[in-house]
Amino acid sequence: MQKKVKKAIIAVAGFGTRFLPATKAQPKEMLPIIDKPIIQYIVEEAVKSGIEDIILVTNYNKRSIEDHFGISKELESHLEEQGKIKFLKEIKNIPNLANFIFVRQKSGYGNGSPVLDAKHIIGDEPFAVLWGDDLFLNNKKPHLKQLLEAYYEYNSPIITAMDISEEGTKKYGVIEGEKIKEGIIKVEKLTEKPGPKKTKSRVGSLGGYILTPDIFKVLEKTPLNSKNELCLADSIAIYSQKNDVYAKKIEGEYNDTGNPLSWLKTNVDYALKREDIKEEFKKYLKQKINE
Repeated sequence: MQKKVKKAIIAVAGFGTRFLPATKAQPKEMLPIIDKPIIQYIVEEAVKSGIEDIILVTNYNKRSIEDHFGISKELESHLEEQGKIKFLKEIKNIPNLANFIFVRQKSGYGNGSPVLDAKHIIGDEPFAVLWGDDLFLNNKKPHLKQLLEAYYEYNSPIITAMDISEEGTKKYGVIEGEKIKEGIIKVEKLTEKPGPKKTKSRVGSLGGYILTPDIFKVLEKTPLNSKNELCLADSIAIYSQKNDVYAKKIEGEYNDTGNPLSWLKTNVDYALKREDIKEEFKKYLKQKINE
């Protein structure tokens, strides 16, 4: 019987150096998109997709993420006294979004390490892996739900895929393989940031995965890359040599918040879709453009 995917690992242990000095004392995942931290959007999307257990892999300077998803009685009391019921309901709801589990990253550098560090929590279940700076804000169907539907159809690991530019081949893993049907690729090769001269493909791997627990044995034996990092894409590439792996092209708009410029663009994109502020914000943007 096929097991349901109920757990998601979200890697949030990075230092966020591209946002320094803003991230000296706060995690980049807690930077706001309008009025909500990046990490909350990711959690909410996972929950909407059917995830029940959120495993956040952190490090020593990510305490505010744990606090954000915890109970804040003093703040709740203050909001109640002030009659700010709308905010009170929102704050009370945050800890109840999912079952939150916090794990300190300890196995080394690279995006394969947080996955390996959560092995004891995953057990023998399939699971999702998400990154703390990748958002899909404007989809009619959540990004993760699209992945899950593909997983339940093929019962094999699923990679998020999107069309990328030539420049994107330097930023993302690149997928090569056979098109099975519209939006589905059977992965033959996955290469981390190969650059345009080493691949003809313009299909990128970004935004996360649905994986099965047999990936852990591969992760444990995957050699570190030239930067002394454990790369999850390398492990999946090794795994795909003997096992079926598929990629699902996601319908929707991808928003990268991993650097200041892309974070600003994401804020603008989202503000222009917010019914409560978009008209006034449009006027402001037109005014600034015409100055």
